[in-house]
Amino acid sequence: MRRCHRCGAENLEDSVYCDECGAHLSAAAEAKSPTSEAEATLGGRPSVSSSSSMADEELSASSSGARPRAKLVLLRGGRVGREFPVTEAEVMIGRWDAEHGIFPEIDLDEEDPEAKVSRRHARLFYRDGRFWIEDLGSLNGTFVNRGPRLRPGQAVPLKHGDEIIVGKTFLRFLIEGV
Repeated sequence: MRRCHRCGAENLEDSVYCDECGAHLSAAAEAKSPTSEAEATLGGRPSVSSSSSMADEELSASSSGARPRAKLVLLRGGRVGREFPVTEAEVMIGRWDAEHGIFPEIDLDEEDPEAKVSRRHARLFYRDGRFWIEDLGSLNGTFVNRGPRLRPGQAVPLKHGDEIIVGKTFLRFLIEGV
């Protein structure tokens, strides 16, 4: 079993992300001591990664000085045309599950009647002056522009207009101001 450095939960040995809080279970992170529950929670929601403050700094220090913003627009799924703003340096895409304490910033629960989107499906983040997406070990996969399925932990850069498929839900990635 692998113990999560953030919340202390026990996970299967081959897990990449914690089943309880979504933290990455890297060997370096496991060497750290568990943080308090208050530190692991931001604004009443579990944080997506321990590097979110670093990512927020990178987001604020973009070359234009302005905070980059993006959105995901639903192309296929529940309410076509629904927009999901991306205003944080890192957001989780998934399905809300209060029983297990999972509160993704981009909640596709209502847009995914067949439950093909995992609770912690993917994360979208801003780093090195661009947006990236990473699959979090989802059951039904994450795809960009109908390319090959992303391997868990494989970060892929995104550009304005890219199509993202999570499970059977299709989204368009748009950078505001482009």
